[in-house]
Amino acid sequence: MHAISRRFWWPRMGPEVREYVSACSVCARNKSSTSRRMGLLQPLPVPSRPWADISMDFVTGLPVSRGHTTVLTVVDRFSKMVRFIALPRLPSAKGTAEVIMNQIVRYHGFPKDIVSDRGPQFISRFWKEFCRLIGATVSLTSGCHPESNGQTERLNQQLETGLRCLVSLNPSTWSRHLIWVEYAHNTLPTSATGVSPFKCVFGYEPPLFSALEPEVAAPSVHALVRRCRRVWAAARQVLVRQQNRVKAAADRRRRPAPTYRPGQKVWLSTKDLNLHLPSRKLAPRFVGPFPVTKVVNPAAVRLRLPRSLRVHPTFHVRKVKPVVDSSLMPPSEPPPPPRMVGGGPVYTVQKILAVRKQGRGRQFLVDWKGYGPEERQWIPECFIVDRSLLTDFFRSGAPGPSGVGP
Repeated sequence: MHAISRRFWWPRMGPEVREYVSACSVCARNKSSTSRRMGLLQPLPVPSRPWADISMDFVTGLPVSRGHTTVLTVVDRFSKMVRFIALPRLPSAKGTAEVIMNQIVRYHGFPKDIVSDRGPQFISRFWKEFCRLIGATVSLTSGCHPESNGQTERLNQQLETGLRCLVSLNPSTWSRHLIWVEYAHNTLPTSATGVSPFKCVFGYEPPLFSALEPEVAAPSVHALVRRCRRVWAAARQVLVRQQNRVKAAADRRRRPAPTYRPGQKVWLSTKDLNLHLPSRKLAPRFVGPFPVTKVVNPAAVRLRLPRSLRVHPTFHVRKVKPVVDSSLMPPSEPPPPPRMVGGGPVYTVQKILAVRKQGRGRQFLVDWKGYGPEERQWIPECFIVDRSLLTDFFRSGAPGPSGVGP
């Protein structure tokens, strides 16, 4: 704006320059956002009783300890009680369902809602059918947005911290100490409810050292039930107040997302996309535009993506931004339609970027003419008709696997 105003002036110059820049596709692709995060906090509903709503996640990559390498973390979203379940490996959807039945349902009953990420176990047809049969809804986090299941992610971090403190000198013994990390969390008051998860669920604090606990008469069933209900009612009120405070604090650092609609085009952030790029530093910050196919909720949208991206098409609104149209900016040229040869589409290779071995042959990573980096693909050598592209690629000295040459 400063550079233009030194040489030119016209009525409404400032608004028109800003409108032109906001509609520029080059700027939209390559400039990072410096404004507040998009999308206000959309908290999950507050549960009404213990173990009705749970969240879960896996901790992997642990050293072998008594045959275990993985931990399944299951959190009761009402009481904040946690179960750390040691497993020999990352289970399948069927194995996960068996663990939930044996370790959660048998002690706490059937849940009404299960929050998880989009791991292969949780997006499978088996898992969805299992949850339908037990009467539980499936709540999946949006793509590349672990904050949607932030409570479980934080407990995973606490688990890893606790185990490091206990077994740093002998990591292969972590499974023996898992019970104590779980017990420590469940017997300490949480900031959300003000009481320990143990008391929130059972109505009393567990003894720390049995020899120091005074003898007390067993309470009657009715007294225990009344006490539990009082604790649950008080805990739920505290949870609602805590959730409102967290939302208010988070929203001060955010801004409302635009109201998206099906068919609207948006830019998609490249931060968590596995694009084939020569330099992440100089890579575009956004790709697209892509049309919105469904507004899942105020904080998530589903996009129509090219098959080459291979990611789940549902994203949090902070990962997208709307395409701005302006009469001052000529519309971007659409990708050229493919030529039809022999009844099939044929696209033009613009540049070869990399080479790799594939079986007895080799494949090349190519840029298609008129298409963005999100459309890059590995194709067999026989698909490249213009042989001069291969000559130019190998002359440039581009890196490739050893033994792969002209």
